[in-house]
Amino acid sequence: MTPYTTTSTPVITSMRAIPVAGRDSMLLNLCGAHAPFFTRNLVLLTDNAGHVGIGEVPGGEGILNMLERVIPLVVDTELARWQRTLNTVRAACVGPRHQVSNAAEEAVLRQPHEINLRLENVITAVEAALLDLLGQHLGVPVCELLGNGRQRDSVTMLAYLFYVGDAARTDLPYGAAETADGWYALRDREALTPRAIADLADAAVDRYGFRDFKLKGGVMAPDAEVEAAAAIKQRYPDASVTVDPNGAWSLAQAIAACKGQGHVLAYAEDPCGPESGYSGRETMAEFKRATGIRTATNMVATDWRQMAHSHLLGAVDIPLADPHFWTMQGSVRLAQLCHDWGMTWGSHSNNHFDVSLAMFTHCAAAAPGNITAIDTHWIWQEGREQLTQEPLRIVGGQVAVPDAPGLGIKPDMERIAAAHALYRKVAGGARDDAMAMRYLVPGWTYDPRKPSLARG
Repeated sequence: MTPYTTTSTPVITSMRAIPVAGRDSMLLNLCGAHAPFFTRNLVLLTDNAGHVGIGEVPGGEGILNMLERVIPLVVDTELARWQRTLNTVRAACVGPRHQVSNAAEEAVLRQPHEINLRLENVITAVEAALLDLLGQHLGVPVCELLGNGRQRDSVTMLAYLFYVGDAARTDLPYGAAETADGWYALRDREALTPRAIADLADAAVDRYGFRDFKLKGGVMAPDAEVEAAAAIKQRYPDASVTVDPNGAWSLAQAIAACKGQGHVLAYAEDPCGPESGYSGRETMAEFKRATGIRTATNMVATDWRQMAHSHLLGAVDIPLADPHFWTMQGSVRLAQLCHDWGMTWGSHSNNHFDVSLAMFTHCAAAAPGNITAIDTHWIWQEGREQLTQEPLRIVGGQVAVPDAPGLGIKPDMERIAAAHALYRKVAGGARDDAMAMRYLVPGWTYDPRKPSLARG
């Protein structure tokens, strides 16, 4: 009998946490208006084989600080033991719930923690970079390492549309709209009417070939937002169209606006929220019964406990499992559950760069069954800045799943350095959508139950 031999896999030799910034349009939502810049956090891991793995998660000092704290727990670990590394990082973030194994881990555990909602962001940043490295080592795409492996060769994306404010009414450093027509021009021009939203849809179709659409609501009155969705549907009768007011509508408003609109709305994302002592899960269940319209959420089923309650109540048909908040493995695990339970999996997004686009693509590629078109903000960023040498492309409304090993992207260190320099110049803490909104409505304040613009 041939004896077993032990061959070690590569070892992590360095970890860098890099905050970066990108430019944005004046996109309106329930919380106000996007500022001219958004921030993200990158993790870059290098192994002793000379490979570099990368991950991207939301910005913020809390996430950045925790990523920097866990560097000693990641460096010098073996790539094949990547799950053990993630378990160690997770335990270090939430406290000493297991036996401390080394001095580096003990040092992290002694420090104060700012976790809760940030925990999964921290885990995902390290997870994505480790999976990228592991895929490169094995010579396979990341989607082959998730769930039951690759399920499809391309991933359908939706056109994520917003009402757009008039940036010329501010003295903020938004980019100037291009003079020519087309997506790059329209995404920086005011768009507040159903016709303007439909024109945005046309421009997005011309550039990216979308067949699915989502309108970020919570800006106008409920009827006006459904009217804007209907304007898109009129131009693209075979398309899937939805609206997402982020729970701003009351249950009565949501029912009144959406009942009888099943020919317009393929589903409604978070049409209502908590009220009168009832949770958002309870009001969403009532909305479904009253309208017959399917529901999606990234607000009331954002972890496993909430998912269990949502399923028991029959509140949600389409959980939007953003891998940045569920982790990449957790997002795919929920996709498997949806497939087994007869639900539909999808993914939410926030402002992001092209690294996240690759992360979304691999999670969706590993999601079994009939999934919905997934969110991406990349169309608002594409053409401004990029962080990889050749970003994945949206063609015909889809992203082809890379055959290249790992995430299928290569970091562009010059562009990352430029995005970091921009961060150092413009970052000012957490995103404040109220600041930009006050240029349009003096004295404006956030109210989760009132549209941000049409409050008359």
